[in-house]
Amino acid sequence: MRKLVKCAFNVDTACVELRFSDGSRIDIDTVSVENEVADNLYQRSELDWLIYNKPLEYVRLVLSGELEGYVQGTAEHGLGN
Repeated sequence: MRKLVKCAFNVDTACVELRFSDGSRIDIDTVSVENEVADNLYQRSELDWLIYNKPLEYVRLVLSGELEGYVQGTAEHGLGN
């Protein structure tokens, strides 16, 4: 079983990078994701805040398919402190 060892936003690539204990990694292209789910500047700024401040929550929302609901304010995302 591989364990997540790092999750961070890389400003140079505009990707949220996940690195695992077995050396594998997943890169999520945030620009492509924003182009698919954000319809306006407000939604893009919400995603930017999430990417910079809570990248692991961002990844969870992307992989679960709940990101569109998050930007539209309809999802029960539970992003507490």
